[in-house]
Amino acid sequence: MDRLRCWVIALALALLPALVHGETLEGVLSPGELANGHKRWDDDCRACHVPFERDAQSRLCADCHKAIRADLREKKRYHGRLKDTTCRRCHTEHQGRNAKITVLDKEKFDHNDTAYPLKGGHKKPEVKCEDCHKPGFKYREAPKQCEGCHKKIDNEKGHKGKLGPKCEDCHSEVKWKETKFDHNKIKFKLEQGHKDVKCKECHADQLYPFRDSPRACYACHKKDDEDPAKKGHKGRYGTKCEKCHDAAKWKEPLFDHERDGNKYVLKGKHLEAKCDKCHKEPLYTVKLPTACYACHKKDDDLKGHKGSLGEKCDKCHNEKNWKTSNFDHDRDTDYPLLGKHFDTKCEKCHKSGVVAVDGKPREKLPKACYACHKKDDDDPAKKGHKGKFGERCNSCHTAKEWKDIIFNHEWDTDYPLTGKHKETKCDDCHKPGEVVAKGVPRTKLTKACVACHKKDDDDPAKKGHKGRFGEKCESCHTTKEWKNIAFNHERDTKYPLRGKHEKAACLTCHPADRFIYKEKTSTECNACHRKDDYDKGHKGTLGVRCESCHNVNGWRVEKFDHNKSRFPLVGGHVLVECKKCHQNVAYRTTPMACNSCHEKDDVHKRRLGIDCQTCHNTRTWKSWDFDHAKTGFKLEGAHAKPDCYVCHKVPMRKRQDTTLITSCLSCHVKNDVHKGTFGARCERCHGVVAWLPALRQ
Repeated sequence: MDRLRCWVIALALALLPALVHGETLEGVLSPGELANGHKRWDDDCRACHVPFERDAQSRLCADCHKAIRADLREKKRYHGRLKDTTCRRCHTEHQGRNAKITVLDKEKFDHNDTAYPLKGGHKKPEVKCEDCHKPGFKYREAPKQCEGCHKKIDNEKGHKGKLGPKCEDCHSEVKWKETKFDHNKIKFKLEQGHKDVKCKECHADQLYPFRDSPRACYACHKKDDEDPAKKGHKGRYGTKCEKCHDAAKWKEPLFDHERDGNKYVLKGKHLEAKCDKCHKEPLYTVKLPTACYACHKKDDDLKGHKGSLGEKCDKCHNEKNWKTSNFDHDRDTDYPLLGKHFDTKCEKCHKSGVVAVDGKPREKLPKACYACHKKDDDDPAKKGHKGKFGERCNSCHTAKEWKDIIFNHEWDTDYPLTGKHKETKCDDCHKPGEVVAKGVPRTKLTKACVACHKKDDDDPAKKGHKGRFGEKCESCHTTKEWKNIAFNHERDTKYPLRGKHEKAACLTCHPADRFIYKEKTSTECNACHRKDDYDKGHKGTLGVRCESCHNVNGWRVEKFDHNKSRFPLVGGHVLVECKKCHQNVAYRTTPMACNSCHEKDDVHKRRLGIDCQTCHNTRTWKSWDFDHAKTGFKLEGAHAKPDCYVCHKVPMRKRQDTTLITSCLSCHVKNDVHKGTFGARCERCHGVVAWLPALRQ
């Protein structure tokens, strides 16, 4: 340690002259020569170093490298994005004149940390750093515009500079050969057929940015207009091609007669006619007449009316089909053509041929159906009526179909046809000759069912009632199906059918003579079940309110509520079978006294009477509780010890007669030494504790 201290002192003494002359310790102890770029500061350490302040070095570097300083301040480009901005971390000096003080690992360097991230084809392995970063230039001086690297390619294989330097307007880094220029963002959008046209076909010699390229169709399509092979117009229609053509289908003209200022709309066959069919030479310079007769006069002379019907062809004809007349009977006359009349030829009704020049019939025909159809009504082969039903055919028939009858019983009469009546023929009810011209029956038929169905009611084969149930058939039957009974006991009466009553035949409760509602059927059970009660039931002992115990689901009683009777079941009685107490079905006569069932269980042999409930309860016979004090004869003294049977010796058929045993003599007559001379009130002299001595001497 002493030797080291000596060396330090010696070194300080050796450097003392240099310090005296103003040189720093760092300058004296220089670690080596600077690189060529910094060699002018070999003798001036303070240009890059501050004595005893290591962190000041990066600040001094930035003072010289102003571009880097700007990146650090604005935190952009590569140096501005670094987390550690200490210069010596990447740049090391004092390694000699030819040393490279920039350390860059090309394998690990991330170009995304710069202001120019690599995308698309620039990221491919075959693209080297030297392709963009040329020798003698700083990395930051590499060109960012496509032209900086690709100008040579543009001159040799590209546009030779004619499209300008902004390659990115059409090309991308992904695939150079695929252009991305969006024509829809400029005034001339590429639509329909223009989408597949190559750029050079329109932009032949124009230079970028093509502002001088013509937009008029004729500029490109003049040669098509002059080419006979392409059916061009040779300039006869002018240069505004877009009036008739569009980019989608050049061959199909889209000139709209209605939309494009012409008052003559093309319809029907006119749509298929060629333009020069009407527009002769010179084209579109002479205003054509719009009257049909101007073009179709020769048709009228050769195959038409030869002028006999005038020149207003549109009264009867239309552009859709010349042969079909559009004369509207509904609109132009007061007799609209309906149904079959619509397809009938004019001369079928208008015999004399018939239409005047003004389009109106020469003769006024009758409108009545019978005028034309009388022969049909007289023809048996067509099932005519031969005049029996009058001349107002339209009451039942229509022009749509003669065979279809439109007479509506519901609308035209007060008897609507429903169910099977709809399928019934008219003459089943209305005999021949009963209908007059207006379609109204001559004889007003009765609406009662029995008027037509009496024979069905009398027919045993059809299960008729033979008049037993009256004439109101509709009470039970419907027109939909005669066999189905529609009478609803729940809806139509105050006695709804439930349980077994639903399956019971009507005649079971309603004899034939009652069915015609002359006698009202009783709703009490006994009205129908009285015989059952006397034959198999209670023989009238329980009255007529059968529903108290029985119900309509089954006559047999499943559960009777004894609590609603005079003898509620409690305790041990709940589990006892009915037949134990009720020996017969006359339940009302069953005795309620305990001894009536429990006499054989009476161990007292009636000596305590027959009112068992006085001491016992229904819960269990063995438990009992009797308070003698409540009888008026309290057991005290010597009376508390004797057995009950000492006093109660004689069996009783009724209740215990307490008046017999409350007198002392009733038990103590043998003990009466007075032989009755002092009367029967022994308690005046004797007590209950002991008979002797007497209380009074």
